[in-house]
Amino acid sequence: MNIALWIVQGLLAAAFAGGGFLKLTKPKAELQPKMAYVEDFSAGTVKLIGAVELLAALGLILPWATGILPVLTPLAASGLALVMVLAALVHVRRKEYSAILFNAILGGLALFVALNRF
Repeated sequence: MNIALWIVQGLLAAAFAGGGFLKLTKPKAELQPKMAYVEDFSAGTVKLIGAVELLAALGLILPWATGILPVLTPLAASGLALVMVLAALVHVRRKEYSAILFNAILGGLALFVALNRF
């Protein structure tokens, strides 16, 4: 089970670190063609979402790997599961139903990590 958890943590960390890095480094106008939902948020909010995703990606790996405050890993996973619920609500409001499946998969994987690492 530990190997499966590490694989899922690595996949989640890669996905959220990549998305978070893009949101932090690219202007909102550059993100809009691929992430249409950013038009609903201010540039600062998009950066905040990116920072949360990037920090949570680090939180999925570093605490458990180093043994320093390992409780932060399931907390990071729980936070990402919540972020995915909120993201799904945004997509429901925007009637972007195909994006909800992606949110559900990432949220489910994050919940898997959270429950098994607590």
